[in-house]
Amino acid sequence: MFGPDGAKPAPMLTISNLDFRVEARPLFEAASAQISAGWKVGLVGRNGTGKSTLLRLIREDVERPSNDAAIKLNQGARLGWVAQEVAPTSDTILDVVLKADTERHALMAEADTATDPMRIADIHTRLVDIDAWSAEARAAEVLMGLGFKTADLARATREFSGGWRMRAAIAGVLFSQPDLLLLDEPTNYLDLEGAAWLEGYLKRYPHTVIIVSHDRELLNRCVTHTMALEHRQLSICPGGYDAWLRLRAAKTAQLESQRAKQEAEKAHLQAFVDRFRAKASKARQAQSRVKMLERMQDISIPLAERTVPFTFPAPEEQLAPPMLELQGADLGYGQDARILSNVELRLDPEDRIAIVGTNGQGKTTLVKSIAERLPLMAGKRLAPRAIRIGYFSQDQLDELTLGETVLDHVRHALPDDTSVARQRAIAAAMGFSHEKVETKVEKLSGGEKVRLLLGLMSLDKPHVLILDEPTSHLDIDSREALIYALNDFRGAVVLITHDVYLAEATADQLWLVKDGRAEIYEGDLNDYRALVLQADREPTKPKDGAKRKKAKGKKTPKAAAPVSTPAQKADARRRASDARKAAAPLKKKADEAERRLNTATRRIEEIDADLAAPGLEAGVLQDLMRDRAALSADVAKAEEDWLAASEAYEKAISEAG
Repeated sequence: MFGPDGAKPAPMLTISNLDFRVEARPLFEAASAQISAGWKVGLVGRNGTGKSTLLRLIREDVERPSNDAAIKLNQGARLGWVAQEVAPTSDTILDVVLKADTERHALMAEADTATDPMRIADIHTRLVDIDAWSAEARAAEVLMGLGFKTADLARATREFSGGWRMRAAIAGVLFSQPDLLLLDEPTNYLDLEGAAWLEGYLKRYPHTVIIVSHDRELLNRCVTHTMALEHRQLSICPGGYDAWLRLRAAKTAQLESQRAKQEAEKAHLQAFVDRFRAKASKARQAQSRVKMLERMQDISIPLAERTVPFTFPAPEEQLAPPMLELQGADLGYGQDARILSNVELRLDPEDRIAIVGTNGQGKTTLVKSIAERLPLMAGKRLAPRAIRIGYFSQDQLDELTLGETVLDHVRHALPDDTSVARQRAIAAAMGFSHEKVETKVEKLSGGEKVRLLLGLMSLDKPHVLILDEPTSHLDIDSREALIYALNDFRGAVVLITHDVYLAEATADQLWLVKDGRAEIYEGDLNDYRALVLQADREPTKPKDGAKRKKAKGKKTPKAAAPVSTPAQKADARRRASDARKAAAPLKKKADEAERRLNTATRRIEEIDADLAAPGLEAGVLQDLMRDRAALSADVAKAEEDWLAASEAYEKAISEAG
């Protein structure tokens, strides 16, 4: 990456031969990397590999190795990071952010007391240079981008929760605009709207950024380079997370090809040695090949770290639509704290809902009411008595029983099953090894606690999964595994998340919670994203007729035409649900054809591998070719059946809409 004049940018940060370990566990071994000024770098790697430790080493929060020159920051560069949440004091949120620019704050204070005319002139010149007079407007812009309202700016920090004070801390470091900005999972404290704003801000940020994030879309949209921490080494490539994945796959394929060639060469040399070692006339050549074998260095391919999948078993019995309805419901707390009014929403089997809306509007209130964790203040909640709902919330991390192990929690969840072997098998399916099941929950990482809670929730085989910010402690690979599990789940999913990639890959309908209302949003996440990036962050519905686009990785049903009343909307959804139920045999036929297609395709691949083997006998070759021809015909027939059934199913659904 070069500047406008063709010169290579100066290095902002240089890491050279870094060795570092925590207790007996090595995190870095001769790791090296160089980050140029102006780069936006996404630092990626599995949980526990040392990403946050690297940021702490850069900040000198932990004692650096004896080779202190291993981490070198450009001389004179200002370093900025979010140390902790803003303290609860009488200072206003706006004042706290303004103080984060320490140079401006010091100059403004000195300007009030300075008496030397020359010094006063210097102060005012410098204040002009750093654009000090627009500071309040710039600070307000950052705060409002992160979700604060105009009225919040004059409120004391003690009036805000810890999560909002953390947002203020993020606003402070963004406002101060350091030369090297370090951000460690900043979207954990933001809603989807705040994350979208932060992404745009980082794109425009004039200096260097290193961001640790498991938000795939953020890493794809706003970074210029990706720095990967794998196998205790650092590597940098241009582009976002997906670009790095492609490069890693290409490197692995190249290594595998080189190793295959090396193995073939070794086999050839070894065969020569074995054949001629004992013959005097060939002894010299044989010995020469032995030395060649000894000089060969094995080509090692880094082992891919396996991610344990999530599993959500299908409910044992299917429920007819509508599975759950809220009719004229008022939602809130107690008698007076009404949050949402006159809610008219319906949930059908296999619905995939993402709930959007800024923090504090009532998203969690809505899902708690659906899950019967909050009683309705008015209206009706209609659901069959047999319905089972699995509910996950970040708050539940604190509900795990301290001092008890993973196995203890599984045992409590299965009071009627006294088989220790079965309890251990269930814990293993959740992703906990034989040793890990004896670990006390307070020793688990955040991601492991999430796995445990999701696993315990699924034991009841619920008809509905309600997940309120499930990904805050999950790395990218675990989030990918969660997406696969949710798409495979044979029930309904209701999701609150700031992870755009997760929402796009799983949801086919949005519910918007805003201004005391909860309604179906007739657009997709791209429409909603465009709206929340507006300066006022006050999203409204798209114009009538806005089309629902296809969610990433998932076919999205055709959007119903706009209707004028909640009753008409509910009737339209009911008709669509009934049409899906009537068309279920067509869907089953398409799924069966797809399974036949996959089975035949896999068998053809196996036969092709057998055909490539040397020394096939003529009879075996003929049998394989005959089987392959028959399977090719099966593939063609399965493709034809799948296409016909799929088109018929989609036509039936479309006509019903």
